[in-house]
Amino acid sequence: MPHYDYVCDNCGHKFELYQSITAKVRRKCPACGRPKLRRLIGPGAAIMFKGSGFYQTDYRSESYRKGAEAAKKQKDKGKEKSKDQAKDKSKKESKGKK
Repeated sequence: MPHYDYVCDNCGHKFELYQSITAKVRRKCPACGRPKLRRLIGPGAAIMFKGSGFYQTDYRSESYRKGAEAAKKQKDKGKEKSKDQAKDKSKKESKGKK
């Protein structure tokens, strides 16, 4: 459901209202009661992520990240070791052909 920003021209009260696209524009200010409310032009119907769980820091604990980093380093070491072994093997094969 889209959200709309409203402002009262009488008292300056600003607020955000979630309402259906087909709902009528509000005119009466909830703060002062005067019919001086107007809808502000916003950035459009965008997805709003409010609450927890939307940031990288919300997903994983510090211990998990440290463990994942250690596993990655170990995996990288294994790749380097296998590359070195492949180089040594190709050097030995090229020496044997001469």
